[in-house]
Parts: sequence; structure tokens; C-alpha cells
Amino acid sequence: MAQGAPVWTWQRAGMTDRYVVHQGGCHCGRVHFEVDAPAAIEALECNCSICRMTGFLHLIVPAGRFRLLAGADALAEYTFNTGIAKHRFCRVCGVKAFYVPRSHPDGIDVNVRCLDPATIASVRVSLFDDADRERMTAALAHLARD
Repeated sequence: MAQGAPVWTWQRAGMTDRYVVHQGGCHCGRVHFEVDAPAAIEALECNCSICRMTGFLHLIVPAGRFRLLAGADALAEYTFNTGIAKHRFCRVCGVKAFYVPRSHPDGIDVNVRCLDPATIASVRVSLFDDADRERMTAALAHLARD
């Protein structure tokens, strides 16, 4: 498969590509947030060990487009390797709905699978190849900036 080629695409009939406020959160509902992003989501599937094991589907946004509405007190944090990524998850249900990514530490990485589907028009998924991390990260640098 070619680098950056879509892995899969999903689209809801009748919705257009527009900026919307997506609501999201963890499984138990203690962690709740909103994020400003297009209705047509361009997501990334990373093949690194933690992303592969957790099934995280990435939507990287500038930190200013993410708002944690509830549950800061329910979040636990896990770091490993370089310690740059701040993997935050609900300490009650264990779901990682968002985190601070190593590739873009000035942004927030939201798990598309934790968003309310009502505001999603489509999802196009491309591969982020961790074996070529430097090149992939450079190509996506714009995602964490307004």
C-alpha cells in the first residue's frame, strides 16, 4: 500500500465538509470534551505498539481547538520511551479518548472512535507508519497549528 493512501473511508449521506463542534468522551461518561474539526474527518491509523494495541484512531488538532468540559479529576497519565507523549485515560473505564502526542506535543490527539457520530459526515483513514516516524511527522506538522 502506498504511503498516505487511504486505508478506508466512511461517509454519511447528506452531510458536507464543514467545521463543526464534535462532542466526545470516555465510555463511562466522566471524561467529556469538545473539539472543533471538519465534519469530514481526515484520520490517521498509526502502527506503533501502543496505537496498534489500543486501536486509537487519530485526529490531531491544535490545543486551542480542544476543550475538556468534564473529568479532569478522572484522568490518569501514562508515559513511556521519550516521555513526550502524555497518554491520558479515564481511571474508571480505562478509555483513552485523547492525549498529547509525541509527534505534535503542541496539539491534542483525539480518538475519532470516542466522538459522537452525529456530527461526523465522513472519515477517511490514512496510515501513519511509525517505522518512518520522522518523515511522517514532518508531513503532518501543520495539523497541530492554527
